[in-house]
Amino acid sequence: MNKNLSQLFAYLDGLDTRSSQFLMKALESNNLPGFDYLEYKQSLGALVAMNMEIGTAFKSAFATASTMGLTKQKLLDSATHYKQVLKKEKGQFDIALKNRIQQRVGAKAEENARHEARLKQIEEHIKRLQSEMVQIKEQMERNNESKSMEGKKLSAQQTNFEKTYISIQEEIDRDIEKITQFL
Repeated sequence: MNKNLSQLFAYLDGLDTRSSQFLMKALESNNLPGFDYLEYKQSLGALVAMNMEIGTAFKSAFATASTMGLTKQKLLDSATHYKQVLKKEKGQFDIALKNRIQQRVGAKAEENARHEARLKQIEEHIKRLQSEMVQIKEQMERNNESKSMEGKKLSAQQTNFEKTYISIQEEIDRDIEKITQFL
């Protein structure tokens, strides 16, 4: 079966392409050997694409998969495995995001704090240091704009990732419920 998982959850609304590709790559990298949830999900997708009723599609995909040694328990266990893979990726993403926020936003705030201290010194020597004071104020303005833009960008990335992550997790949960219901 084709191991390209890029379209596995593509039908879900509102997935961020970059986040989805990242998560699919993680699933591919951690794909268990043999026929398991991912291959079952691909088979199920093909049946649903033929407008097969969902319960029948679940049963048909499982009937075919069972000829390759897939059991209901293995299907549920492998779905749980992939949820754990996604959870691990989310944890790594959260850590990386926190570090990027600190580097991109926190560093700008720290730089501004240093500039403010320097401004107090300059104000005491305003006649002699007036041109330096103007330069520092301009740099702070650029930092504030950059900080705001980076904060919005990182917030959007987090929102997109969270929405994608939750959608995929919920889809797997729905599949687990249907597997339990129909199989």
